[in-house]
Amino acid sequence: MVTFLAGGTGTPKLLAGAEGVFSPAETTVVANTGDDIELGGFLVCPDVDTVLFLDGDLLDRATWWGIKEDTAETHEFMHSLADSAGLDRGPRYLSADRQTTGRPIARWRRFSGVGEFMHIGDRDRAIHITRTSLLDDGHSLTEVTRTLGDALDADREILPMSDDPVASLIHTPERTMHFQEFWVAHEGEPAVDAVEFRGAEAATTTDAVRDALDDPVVIGPSNPITSIGPMTAIDEIAAALAETPVVAVSPFVEDRVFSGPAAKLMAAEGFEPSTAGVAEAYPFADAFVLDAADGTTLDRPTVRTDTTLNSEDDSERVARAVQDALEVVA
Repeated sequence: MVTFLAGGTGTPKLLAGAEGVFSPAETTVVANTGDDIELGGFLVCPDVDTVLFLDGDLLDRATWWGIKEDTAETHEFMHSLADSAGLDRGPRYLSADRQTTGRPIARWRRFSGVGEFMHIGDRDRAIHITRTSLLDDGHSLTEVTRTLGDALDADREILPMSDDPVASLIHTPERTMHFQEFWVAHEGEPAVDAVEFRGAEAATTTDAVRDALDDPVVIGPSNPITSIGPMTAIDEIAAALAETPVVAVSPFVEDRVFSGPAAKLMAAEGFEPSTAGVAEAYPFADAFVLDAADGTTLDRPTVRTDTTLNSEDDSERVARAVQDALEVVA
């Protein structure tokens, strides 16, 4: 058995061709929920859904989010309504008092649906409406995720990191904004002073996640701050990672990041934006997989390969390097 920590696109890209190395029946995925938002009343879980859609053979692999060949008539008509009514499209982050009323799991991540700053496809929206309705029926996010996984014929067990709200908030010189506003609406352009995982100090994880973290853990080439950071900000998860074998794949080649805002966010949190900085951010990691062109010297076992993840063959190659690293430390 092995457990993958998933956030953003790095770990899903690794999983895409890993079936021949890590059997789906013996693989658990614990997904980041710090990126989740409530948009127009329904809960969107981007990192959970990327893995659900991957396993259900629905994922749009051109973007690595959303459902392939999805229509977006509702999304487009909402924009048309906002324009016709002269309404600001947003992002329209709800007021502080509205952030803590209603559905507790959505605290500090509530946005109006007017204009809808995230692109939500029609079938994608059906997932979010079903999820939110089941939550309102009294089911936990873990239970709902399992139900959706069964409906989509997901081969792996997919677990949210917690059933409690943890919101990834970006502090900029002008104001604090949710990570989705920073990354999707503003394309990661604002300067960053700090990153906060609001709610993490009170959040607990589930029995299912605790059991999964008893197995060896793999962290794909995800953003160490906003993809993995919300998980390790929960004390129980951090403690579990310190006690189990962990292999991490660097999202950098020395100081060059493959994609996303990892470099900016790591610098804001006091880490060198590089493979060396990733190692500092992951003191619990027992071994690393680095790109063959990465000359960084680490104080832990290292396996090198081409860590490019553009195809399933790439994913299988990196997965085999991960397996080699696990054999050293497990």
